[in-house]
Amino acid sequence: MQRLNFRPMLIDSLKGYTRQGLTRDLLAGLIVGIVALPMAIAFAIASGVSPEVGLITAVLGGLIVSALGGSSVQIGGPTGAFIIIVLGIIGEYGQGGLLIATLMAGILLLLMGALKLGSLIKFIPYPIILGFTAGIAVTIFTTQVNDLLGLGLTGLPKEFVPKWGVLLSSLGSVHLPTLAIGLGSILLIQLTPRLTKVVPGSLVAIIVMTIVCYLLKEYAGVTGLDTIGDRYTISSKIPDLVVPELSWATMQHLIGPAFTIALLGAIESLLSASVADGVIGERHRSNTELMAQGVANIIVPFFGGIPVTGAIARTMTNINNGARTPIAGITHALVLLLIFLFLMPLMAYIPMACLSGVLVVISYNMSGWRSVRASLRGPKSDIAVLAVTFFLTVLFDLTIAIELGLLLSMLLFMRRIIESTRIVVSRDKLHVHSSEDDGQLAGREEALDLPKGVEVYEIEGPFFFGIANRFEEIVLATKARPKVRILRMRQVPFMDSTAVRNLRILIETSQAEGIQLVLSGVRPSVHETLRATGIADLIGDTYICPNIHEALTTASQYIAQISE
Repeated sequence: MQRLNFRPMLIDSLKGYTRQGLTRDLLAGLIVGIVALPMAIAFAIASGVSPEVGLITAVLGGLIVSALGGSSVQIGGPTGAFIIIVLGIIGEYGQGGLLIATLMAGILLLLMGALKLGSLIKFIPYPIILGFTAGIAVTIFTTQVNDLLGLGLTGLPKEFVPKWGVLLSSLGSVHLPTLAIGLGSILLIQLTPRLTKVVPGSLVAIIVMTIVCYLLKEYAGVTGLDTIGDRYTISSKIPDLVVPELSWATMQHLIGPAFTIALLGAIESLLSASVADGVIGERHRSNTELMAQGVANIIVPFFGGIPVTGAIARTMTNINNGARTPIAGITHALVLLLIFLFLMPLMAYIPMACLSGVLVVISYNMSGWRSVRASLRGPKSDIAVLAVTFFLTVLFDLTIAIELGLLLSMLLFMRRIIESTRIVVSRDKLHVHSSEDDGQLAGREEALDLPKGVEVYEIEGPFFFGIANRFEEIVLATKARPKVRILRMRQVPFMDSTAVRNLRILIETSQAEGIQLVLSGVRPSVHETLRATGIADLIGDTYICPNIHEALTTASQYIAQISE
């Protein structure tokens, strides 16, 4: 039985840990905690939950991911990628449905790590990641237009096109003070990095615009400037444990969203860890990271939290401020806990338009429009996958987008493989060169005369169902009936069950017609498949040859034998 591949980076990071390293990690954790504060609040409100839910998620998720994760510098917490799917789940199934979906996603992530699927997640096609990330960015921006412009609309349609129809028809109701707060927030976020790299622009925007909003309301008599406190009851009380009401029917309905949360969490966390590896020269443990993400998403829902994953922006902030061990991530979680316990009431004064400004900037950075533009110059198949995933994310939902994006990618990949795999038919002459399977012709090319009644078929690539059917069609389309068919398999790395079945039928059909089939250049792995499936016994070891020269000799001997 294989040993569970779980070893948190924290264990190894503490070996030889120095006071200097501790000081560096504590400072980095403090800064990341401050950076994470506005993001946690903004992501929570945009997801349709209260601000304290975002902070609780960041505290618990960040603590668990850093303590148990497979990356030394990963910062876990709520991210923008989950906003749309969380909104959809809450809208249809309520908070209880979100708890169950997140819990199921945590179990799926735990299983992914336990089954060592971490390396496979990295092979999700880039156009899919780019497509749904850009789609999420557009959808997040759409959800913020109402608060950014101060339109005061309620009961907006969930669908993208009808929602924009209502928003555009309501542009005459823009509340100018609210718009000024929102645009001022965006401006501050963009300008702050030019003045200082230490204090995050989002925090500066929140502090400045909260003060401006308070002054406008209290001393200038401006009305209509909604704050967090106007919409939510703020509490600094640690939430009680919530026990989900599990039912088979609810779990059946939520397995799709849960799978999407798990897959999205896996992709984002491992992508973040991979980016971090490139900066600090480390190699993260992908399966350990997945299991840590799974534990976080199993525990957080019991405190009313939303999905957790690795956050690229916060992880990079952590690295840039000197962090090198998980102690920084744990410190970030403790900083957020202290803010939650002692400063939470102040969050009530933050204007909603300011949070919308923060999310507009996040959605812009998240869109990856430069990468999208570059991808549009690439292969048409990649453009098709990107476009389909993007539009499905925007117009329908993320679950459908990922599922159909993956399906389309696989179909296009199979088409590429089929197109790149050649089936060459030779009669009378066979051209062989230095890459031959017998190794005797290195550096020169030769044309071999084929004995009369011999045809040679060569498959150049994987022998799987797409090629198997095409090969069968080519053989059956041949009007002449040779005495020997040689099938060259020197460039066949593997065979699937369809290829095995079609080859069996070809052997049996050929034998019934008095045609002998000879296999040439069979690789050891393919030969093993032939033995395991009984094909080797059916054709006979005599007619499975190591190279084309022996195959032609065997064919000549067979023709001479039947001619006697």
